[in-house]
Amino acid sequence: MMPGLFVLLWSTGFIGGKLGLPYAEPITFLVVRFAIVTVLLAGFAGLTSAPWPKSWAAIGHIAVAGMLLHATYLGGVFTAMYLGVPSGVVAVIAGIQPLLVAAAAGPLLGEQISRRQWLGLLLGLAGVLLVVWSKLDIGIGSPLGYGLAVLGLFGITIGTVYQKKFCPGLDLRSGNAIQYAVCVVALAPFALLFENRIIVWHEEFLFALGWLCIVLSLGAISLLFLLIRRGAAAQVSSLFFLVPPCTALVAYFLFDERLGWLALLGMALTMLGVALVNRK
Repeated sequence: MMPGLFVLLWSTGFIGGKLGLPYAEPITFLVVRFAIVTVLLAGFAGLTSAPWPKSWAAIGHIAVAGMLLHATYLGGVFTAMYLGVPSGVVAVIAGIQPLLVAAAAGPLLGEQISRRQWLGLLLGLAGVLLVVWSKLDIGIGSPLGYGLAVLGLFGITIGTVYQKKFCPGLDLRSGNAIQYAVCVVALAPFALLFENRIIVWHEEFLFALGWLCIVLSLGAISLLFLLIRRGAAAQVSSLFFLVPPCTALVAYFLFDERLGWLALLGMALTMLGVALVNRK
């Protein structure tokens, strides 16, 4: 059940961002989120006597992976949406991630990507493009926003491979606490220099903040790390192809966003592609 639950939880991240960003600037939003999660995880690690890394090298690898997976990816994605890049376009850009991971997994991790898996990855990308096609609005957003979305894409791509290679035994309690703490320190100067740091504590913002802290930063990230530990990087990354279709379903029920036949065809292609990549 872990892959399905991961896709469902991860898909709600765009929904949480959509609810919360009108009330806080993106980096300020993320700093507050990461700080809360750091305190929760550090306290939980202490209460459960979680093991902590025994060397500075291990801490360094954990910190680098966290910077890529959390600060770079979420910082790029949230700021891109804040600058007006449509969430559908961001989803298309992020949808390229499994292809990049598959290309890097061979030389860096020694994973063999078969022709069938490459076909599945390409089908997954085609499905993502079809699902979000109706949401693409040419001319909306700024060049900086699109550049930050691409930065986020490379952050989560490199972070997935890096985590698999250098942090295979990461403890989900202490390791995640270190990663989020590092991200707070790294992102806080950007909030101080480039944002006004004003937060409107509206009930929608509080709900989005709570959801992103508990469900995404604790639940979905922990599932992602478990999947990376247990499976091949290319197989785990192929699950990200299911995120835009699943997000579209959630948006349908929450915001009454309709799905046309093109989107349904894209969802079918995506599921077929993921099946080809993960099939034994």
